[in-house]
Amino acid sequence: MIEMDDVFRALADPTRRSLLDELFREDGQTLGELEGRLPMTRFGVMKHLKVLEEAGLVVAKKRGREKLHFLNVVPIRLIHDRWVSKFAEPWAAALSDLKHELEDRSMEKVFEIYIKTTPELLWRAITDPQMRAKYTFGAVVASDWTPGSSYKSLGNGAPIFEGENLEVDPPRRLVQTLRALWSEEIKEEGTSRITWEIEPIGDSCRLTVTHDRLRQGANAQLYGGWPMVLSGLKTLLETGELLTTPGSLRWQGTQGSERRPG
Repeated sequence: MIEMDDVFRALADPTRRSLLDELFREDGQTLGELEGRLPMTRFGVMKHLKVLEEAGLVVAKKRGREKLHFLNVVPIRLIHDRWVSKFAEPWAAALSDLKHELEDRSMEKVFEIYIKTTPELLWRAITDPQMRAKYTFGAVVASDWTPGSSYKSLGNGAPIFEGENLEVDPPRRLVQTLRALWSEEIKEEGTSRITWEIEPIGDSCRLTVTHDRLRQGANAQLYGGWPMVLSGLKTLLETGELLTTPGSLRWQGTQGSERRPG
């Protein structure tokens, strides 16, 4: 379980902040690539990466023989929610520059969060239309959640995104294609892929969301909202409440409009 104190301790060291800066500029780097960018030994880089991983700020994933390191902004989002979101400052503005290009491969983003819940309840929150709408900007997702089936998402009657359920393994793994539809600009980005992975850890679950097959330099709107979405999911399952973030406020606004006569 990630603790807030661990996040602050990890961020207190300037070398670790430099590592995060390098992953911000180019995500998905190997240990060797990071070592080449910093004036320290391989052992030193490994030691700092371990601290960042324990704090949840870096997620390591195997890709063949390589081990790639990804910046996980969810813990920073949780700090934002605790002290900043009460002022309703839009998170989208803070993420507007969160994009990068990777040489000879498509972009990939990895997000990780720990939620005190069961795999079954977490799976329900991901697939139940009304629960999901509460933390995904009011978008209602409709599907029968079987392998090879399609799904669609509507917000206020307008199409938001659609795709195909490639793998459906409740309550452990869901792999989907994604085609965003909320603007003509975003439609041009084409189809990407999202993988939801649920792993029980004690009385909690580790949820890892991997958004990949993004084109190089993809529009940040496609992936910039994940920290807010996952923070809202965590709050909903652990407290039953909604965050005062733009996504949650939009949900409350749509509910209010449905209750108004006329």
